[in-house]
Formats: sequence, structure tokens, C-alpha cells
Amino acid sequence: MADGERSFRPEEADAAVYRQALGKFATGVTVVTCDSALGPLGMTANSFTSISLDPALVLWSPARASKRCAAFEAAEHFAIHVLAQSQKEYCQQFANEGDNFDGVRWNQNDDGVPLIENCLARFQCKQHAIHVGGDHLIIVGKVITASVRDGNPLVFSKGEFGQFTRME
Repeated sequence: MADGERSFRPEEADAAVYRQALGKFATGVTVVTCDSALGPLGMTANSFTSISLDPALVLWSPARASKRCAAFEAAEHFAIHVLAQSQKEYCQQFANEGDNFDGVRWNQNDDGVPLIENCLARFQCKQHAIHVGGDHLIIVGKVITASVRDGNPLVFSKGEFGQFTRME
């Protein structure tokens, strides 16, 4: 093994050690929104990835223990917003309270889905499939509309926010 490298079995290790290993993978930060019986909802997620270009499919994974999970599971339409570096407060806001859109610039699309303004990218989706993945759901969306703008992404790694710096 390389200097400083530790190996362990996740099922035998302390959950914090496993989370520490997962945290070494830097991710972007998204907020996923949907309309629900309770009104507009949002949820912070860094478990977002593209699956397919043709058809255009993406996925994200909410924790099944989340109080908001059932609403997202039931949502026929949802939107995934890739946050800009300047939108850190949205990440924190929707991590804590899914129905609190105070101070967030947004509007609704024709399906009632809240669309957060000024994100780097937005994927408006129709639910395509849902799978159980341990203590999370894997929600696959067919992208109906996508938008993109210039800017710097909000990055998360090792439990902290950061920014992308281009290497020379």
C-alpha cells in the first residue's frame, strides 16, 4: 500500500471513516425541486450524474429516511439545478428546510415545478424510473429541457465547500 493509505471493509468500519473516504471525491452541488401536495419542495443533493445522452437521462439519489423523499418519489416532474459558486446559501437552505424558498429567486414551469434562477445548469425532467439503492432511492429522470449559463460551480469535498481552479 502507498504511504498513508488505509484499507477497511465499509460494513465493519465506523460510518464516519466510510464517509471520510467518500468525501475524497469532489462533487458539484445541486438542488432538486418538485411540486408536491405540500407545495413547492427543494432538496440539496450531491448525488447527481448523467446516465445517457440518447435518450437524455440523469439520476439523483435522495435518502429514504428524508421526510421529503416520498414527495420526490411521487413527483412526475422535477428539476435539478447545478449551483453556482455564489449560491452556497441555497445549498444550506434546502439541506435544512425543503419548503423554505425565502430569498430564492424562482418561478414555476408549466408542470408546477419550481425553477431556481441563475443556476449554472438546470435539467427539467420527467420521472423515468426509480430503484431502491440501500438507504437511498435512485431516481432516474428523462431530461425534457436543459439550460446552461457561464459561471463557476459550487464544489463540495471533504465536508467543505470550495471552488474549481483550472490547472495549467
